Amino acid sequence: MIITWLIYIMLGLCAGLLAGLLGVGGGLVIVPMLVFMFTWQKLPAVYIQHLALGTSLATIVVTSLSSVRAHHAHGAVEWRVFQRITPGIVGGTLLGSWVAAQLSTSFLKLFFITFTYYVATQMLLDIKPKPHRQLPGLPGFSLVGGVIGLISSLVGIGGGSMSVPFLVWCNMGMRHAIGTSAAIGFPIALSGAIGYVANGLPVDGLPPYSLGFVYLPALIGIAAASFLSAPLGARLAHRLPVSRLKKIFAILLLTIGTKMLWGVLAG
Repeated sequence: MIITWLIYIMLGLCAGLLAGLLGVGGGLVIVPMLVFMFTWQKLPAVYIQHLALGTSLATIVVTSLSSVRAHHAHGAVEWRVFQRITPGIVGGTLLGSWVAAQLSTSFLKLFFITFTYYVATQMLLDIKPKPHRQLPGLPGFSLVGGVIGLISSLVGIGGGSMSVPFLVWCNMGMRHAIGTSAAIGFPIALSGAIGYVANGLPVDGLPPYSLGFVYLPALIGIAAASFLSAPLGARLAHRLPVSRLKKIFAILLLTIGTKMLWGVLAG
């Protein structure tokens, strides 16, 4: 049990650092690692991916709060953008958590693996949308927020891998895009976690210490550690060039995605 807690804490430290540095919430690392951990702990196989997604979003609630506080201290959060995109984010995320509850673990794993390869390729090749337009109006924000929330809920992330490129495309500076994305991650994580809890409560056969599709021991260990490390990542984001770190992160994602894909195919 001690080894399990230590792994959760190390995972939380890593997730918090990534959340502050890249504005990605850490879910792209948390989800596959939780899948490996839950498999090792012999939790019910049919619900492993659901538990990983729900627990990941619950941890990002804490991580995003810590991260956004640090970015706000640097004046890097555009709160007007946050206010306009949040309604669509919440609606899309709640819908996504309901959809995920209806899908099989195998489908959710393949969807996550596909998304991981997409994000890793984007980071590895440093693909950036050309900034050539201004921020949209409220209808546009609602549509974009709904899409980001829906996909984020299905893959258990804070949405930074989509919101950062979108904000850069709308002529927002990279550091402000990262800071604002950290803020956007909070309503995604909160509404997603609520959705996974609500949709998991009626389910029979979940492991002890679960609250719906949220596994509480993992939530406590990861959230506590990520809350401490997220401010460090935010400080580094304002001091270091992130291009090399993004490439390292991309290679990590490709490795994790490939290992998950091998597990799906072997199973």
